[in-house]
Amino acid sequence: MRVRDIAAAIESFAPLTLQESYDNSGLIVGRMDDEVSKALLAVDVTEEVIEEALAEGCDMIITHHPIIFHALKRFNSASQTERCVEMAIRHGIVLYAAHTNLDSTPQGMSWRVGEMLGLRNMEVLQATNAEGAGFGVVGDVEPQPSEEFMLKVMERFGVKALRHSDVVRAEVSRVAICTGAGASLIDDARRARADIYLTADLKYNDFMRHENAVILADMGHFESEYCAIQILFDILSKILPIFAVRKSVRSRNPVNYMTAGCPNEV
Repeated sequence: MRVRDIAAAIESFAPLTLQESYDNSGLIVGRMDDEVSKALLAVDVTEEVIEEALAEGCDMIITHHPIIFHALKRFNSASQTERCVEMAIRHGIVLYAAHTNLDSTPQGMSWRVGEMLGLRNMEVLQATNAEGAGFGVVGDVEPQPSEEFMLKVMERFGVKALRHSDVVRAEVSRVAICTGAGASLIDDARRARADIYLTADLKYNDFMRHENAVILADMGHFESEYCAIQILFDILSKILPIFAVRKSVRSRNPVNYMTAGCPNEV
């Protein structure tokens, strides 16, 4: 299978034209005409993931986050990014990323999280210029106590510590979601009359922007975006059923939590 065939399959679902201007989705290391036999799916390119690819005979790694966001001025193994790119080039491993295009495409990242939580009547939270595309979703769930719903989120997504604002709604029936860093959509969640807004990377002052209208809950960046692996697996398995695809078992959260004096790795 050539890289261009795999890229075309992914981009048929999440076109590169949907990525944000700051993003670096698409082919990062390798050539479109390169032949590959097996791909490893992960959230991030790390040295651990590259070692896993080598051990499993994967000559392509497809991730959600691009390994390169900013220009690299040198390759001297001084940073993890440099080391990973060097390893990939030396071992002939192709690197490809589907980032904000996978976030904003119809039925993309936030849609998948919504499905996993049983949301109904979902619609885009913040629409973009492309038809049907946008960031985040809002939908309905069966009315339930707010704390009960947050515990369900923690269990479903392996969240070890869920940060949240004041519980200003005793019950949840309308839910807004934006995977990854979604503080910029807080006002959209309020306008959508959501009872709770699930996202990640909220700052201290963000938790005071609820205005007693919506519960803000930070479920963690990695936890909210781990579903990218399954989305990519579903795309490739459907369009290229004869191409070998493996889900990484070494794609892990770089954020660790300490509770009750004991370090707990997520």
